[in-house]
Amino acid sequence: MRAVVKGRIGIFHLQGFLDGNNAPSFLTIEDIKATESLNIDMLLVSLKKVIFFNKNGLDVFVKLLTNIRHQKHIIVGFCDYDHAKFNTIHTFYHESINFALFKSEKIAELFVASNRSEPRTVLLYDEDPSQRSAMAIELFDYGHNPIITQSKHEFEEKKKNEDLYYAIIEDTNLGHFGQKVATRVTGNAIIYTISNFLDAEISDTFNLSYHQNSLNVGFRLFIFDAYKVISMNIHALNFFTKLASSAAEYNASICFVGLSFDKTPEAFKHDLEDAGLMFFDNMDDILKNKDLLQELGGGGGAAVKQNRSLNKALVNELPHFIDATVSTIAMMTNAKATKDSVKIQPLTIPNSSDQYASSIGFYGDIDGLIILIFPKTIAKKACELLIGDANPNEEEILDSLAEFVNIIGGRAKVLLSANKHLLDITLPRTYSDIKTLLEIAQNKKGVQVDLSFEGEHFIFFLTR
Repeated sequence: MRAVVKGRIGIFHLQGFLDGNNAPSFLTIEDIKATESLNIDMLLVSLKKVIFFNKNGLDVFVKLLTNIRHQKHIIVGFCDYDHAKFNTIHTFYHESINFALFKSEKIAELFVASNRSEPRTVLLYDEDPSQRSAMAIELFDYGHNPIITQSKHEFEEKKKNEDLYYAIIEDTNLGHFGQKVATRVTGNAIIYTISNFLDAEISDTFNLSYHQNSLNVGFRLFIFDAYKVISMNIHALNFFTKLASSAAEYNASICFVGLSFDKTPEAFKHDLEDAGLMFFDNMDDILKNKDLLQELGGGGGAAVKQNRSLNKALVNELPHFIDATVSTIAMMTNAKATKDSVKIQPLTIPNSSDQYASSIGFYGDIDGLIILIFPKTIAKKACELLIGDANPNEEEILDSLAEFVNIIGGRAKVLLSANKHLLDITLPRTYSDIKTLLEIAQNKKGVQVDLSFEGEHFIFFLTR
């Protein structure tokens, strides 16, 4: 099978049934190799005429597409599907979508830089704020005018006037942004959802690397949504006891919400409480209580227990991190960045009174922490772009800043993948009070890059 090329997009058109047995006959390694000589920026598999597919079948294509992405550094994924197929793919890969999904070829063309034409007005919605923001940033960057809707209701209302838009973007996913392990909530807490009977398997299914890097980023409150937990045994008890012990070294808090001990020995609760875990009946008991949030660590922080030195592998990739940051901010502010200085030093902030900050961690082949210090004017512009509100409040600005930094982390992740570095990123942590950030980053030596955007001072700091 040969890919059909149009506008620097190559598309393989499949038809019929697609499962693990016949998938290799539809698309072979030789077919993929044939694309190496094509001048394309995106390679997709069309599902328009595919009647049925299962995960085994899709896995064959995902593996082949991933290989070509590493070789040619192009966008790969699937296109031409309906809502049911989109949901099925999400069910198969909900925690690990590392490929793009475009509902139609027309939508895919909007995300290819070499296909720049006249600006297009498009209507955009995704229930995942990170995906919604990432798509908006890309579309703005390519000269288009995305109308970003913040709710499904708003989207459906505006969708009624479809003649106003070149395209309506839904059921689309850029694939390489976001982190599905947990959900950031008000007060910079991380929520983990657990269910059923908890046993030794919890140590295999819980992402300890992600949790550890969230601690390094500065998160200090972790909440386990345990409404659907039936019971636990001694192995799960030991796991959570060790988790609490590790959290204590960072002055972090771990809470359970909605956990019933009807079928669990009451002594387990006492053991967990002795280890430092706390129990609440309802999520709102924590999230709606600002004073309690602050006390538990959802609004503050403490110094990381250990400082790790910069290494050569991290410093070598510094240009990729800076490129991802500068290009995104420059696009959002229409301002050219000027590099004022680059120094290896502890984080130094000359004036912390009129600034916000955010941090995001990454781990995998290399690991580290990115800290960004924003003037409030730049943070406000980011918010205006992402939510369309000229007068956002501080909470809205911080939420938008988090999504914005998440996009920077996603872009850096893609740039580094071109160098064969496989990474995951944490959720972003935001700071309205720079003093709290300095508590987290104190004595951490890193690479500080001081930048100017039309006279506005911006700090990029890379450390471990």
